Amino acid sequence: MKQSIFQSGGAFSAEEREAVYRAIFERRDVRENFLPDRIPEKTLRRILLAAHHAGSVGYMQPWDFLIIQDSDTKHAVKSLFVQANDAAALQYRGKESGLYRGLKLEGIQEAPINICVTCTRDRGGPSVLGRATVPETDLYSTCCAIQNLWLSARAEGIGVGWVSILDYDSLKKVLDIPQTVWIIAYLCVGYVSGFAHQPDLEKAGWRKRLPLEQLVHYERWGKRSRDESGLSGPGLEAK
Repeated sequence: MKQSIFQSGGAFSAEEREAVYRAIFERRDVRENFLPDRIPEKTLRRILLAAHHAGSVGYMQPWDFLIIQDSDTKHAVKSLFVQANDAAALQYRGKESGLYRGLKLEGIQEAPINICVTCTRDRGGPSVLGRATVPETDLYSTCCAIQNLWLSARAEGIGVGWVSILDYDSLKKVLDIPQTVWIIAYLCVGYVSGFAHQPDLEKAGWRKRLPLEQLVHYERWGKRSRDESGLSGPGLEAK
């Protein structure tokens, strides 16, 4: 990787900004259409290096990345998913139950690489700068690393799917992860035949994206506009 990538140069060019926003808006939670193509080691390292450059409170860098390619290990993890998914399906009734059971929610065995992202909560010692009042910031920091991984993978044309329907205690046993280490994400990673134009759950009719205007408040919770908060200036306009 060229050193120039890390040099500070102020604002991005219009093309560079467009690339950043494209990665954000075209990121997808990929569960299918994985290709068997191998991810080059240099490409995988770039993605992991991007994840490793996430912001972390107190610069504690609590994350680790466990790379999984062995088919027997994937099979064991897939078995854990099936058990957890069967249990999760019992929460739903009627039309929602049928919709849930028809969703493709993982690509564990199809993806060439699986990555388990963990958080070592005692990394940095007992007193981590900025963590005294909000100890969960190490977990949030690890999520920032996952987002970096996801976006950089999308820029490389690589799909990532987050498998959350797993019993993490059982997964720790399969992967020999110490009990003191937290599992934050289990990711399926690989080249795909294409990226969907909209999220799978939205396309399937499970949920719709909420309007941004419903989620922005000004100065106090519930004040939806600058006029309501007593401030002047433009608010957010719906498209």
